[in-house]
Amino acid sequence: MTQDNTPSANPTNDGAPRDPNFNPEAAADGVRLQKVLASAGVASRRVSEDLITSGRVRVNGKVVTELGRRVHPETDQVAVDNVAVQLDTTRRYLMLNKPVGVVSSMQDESGRPDLREFTDQFDERLFNVGRLDAQTSGLLILTNDGDLAHVLAHPSFGVSKTYIAKVEGRVSPQTIGQLQSGIELDDGPIHADKARILTSPPGGGHSMVELTLHSGRNRIVRRMLDAVGHPVVDLVRRQFGPLNLGTLQQGAVRELTREELGQLLTVSRQAPSARPDAN
Repeated sequence: MTQDNTPSANPTNDGAPRDPNFNPEAAADGVRLQKVLASAGVASRRVSEDLITSGRVRVNGKVVTELGRRVHPETDQVAVDNVAVQLDTTRRYLMLNKPVGVVSSMQDESGRPDLREFTDQFDERLFNVGRLDAQTSGLLILTNDGDLAHVLAHPSFGVSKTYIAKVEGRVSPQTIGQLQSGIELDDGPIHADKARILTSPPGGGHSMVELTLHSGRNRIVRRMLDAVGHPVVDLVRRQFGPLNLGTLQQGAVRELTREELGQLLTVSRQAPSARPDAN
């Protein structure tokens, strides 16, 4: 009697159910999923196998439980517990707390201090995701991942940024309401996704406010606050999407943690469906 080698829906020898979407012929030239996960630093190969068989791993959006599954790190998208994993180990992702006085450029034509001061120590050719004006400090992402940079920087993808501004005068709740409901600027209407007062001394002086918005328009936070009568004295970007500046000192740069990178990649992979023109 000849042996039937057709894949069945029965569990594998280790008890894990087979993935009905698994095509061993199409995936034969790839790399085993558990090896890819281990190389990406997710877990050891053995623990990665446990993640797969327990249904916690997705490949291109589909749950995979087959230990024989092979993937192509260059093209396949993998997630563990719905958090994206970067399989390309040549990609680099850094967080910089940009100081005041530094322009968001890798080579400033006017000779002003630029980002090369923080990237020359790395072998890869890095570039910044979006911009902060020279007088604004705070969180700036540096990477060599062009696809991710495009998604995060483009306002149509709706990645939010949070700023803390020190402004002139006493900010009232009515002004916060105005910022959230919308104001008209020279280049069109704009509103903050969120806004709140952090400090607002009764005697005037300076107030501290927090604004969250997803617009990428030039100097937008400064122009919004100026339009409501509270010019900015000092401005810091504290958050970019899921990333938080935390305790990173001004002028310091560090690698993103695996958890931070996973959150950032997850946002970037989900973002296209959030575009206004998406079907």
